[in-house]
Amino acid sequence: MSEILIVYHSQSGNTKRMADAVAKGVESIEDCIAIVKEAFDTSLKDIISCNGLAIGSPEYFGYMAGAIKDLFDRTYESARGRKEIFRKPYVVFISAGNDGRGALSSIKRICTGYQFKMVYDPVIARGGVNEEILTRCEMLGKVIAAGCEARIY
Repeated sequence: MSEILIVYHSQSGNTKRMADAVAKGVESIEDCIAIVKEAFDTSLKDIISCNGLAIGSPEYFGYMAGAIKDLFDRTYESARGRKEIFRKPYVVFISAGNDGRGALSSIKRICTGYQFKMVYDPVIARGGVNEEILTRCEMLGKVIAAGCEARIY
């Protein structure tokens, strides 16, 4: 059984809709479970115990949400050097009013410090979240779940 942790922050509801679509994709893969948690409710134990990680954030001022940064701040020191997170597969989805590149860049930079491994192209919703974006989020969930279940990652 593969568990995919979907950690996100959402104020407007857009990133939550994206997280739910990622979860739908994860759960469409046999023997995979989506664990959806808000960033403030997520701990290092959650990160360690999952098989893969999907990180969702709105873009604020060209940066990730403070709640996502808070998760990284709270867990980084205790995570350093832990073999359970080395090359842990991750994917990213972003709801951006602008272009999303700043949020993506900051998330990728921090995930490099954790030694996570990005396994699929990020989904960035520029402007609103529409059906095409939700379909791409669902595919994002399917890809990370299927890869973890098949032990490709």
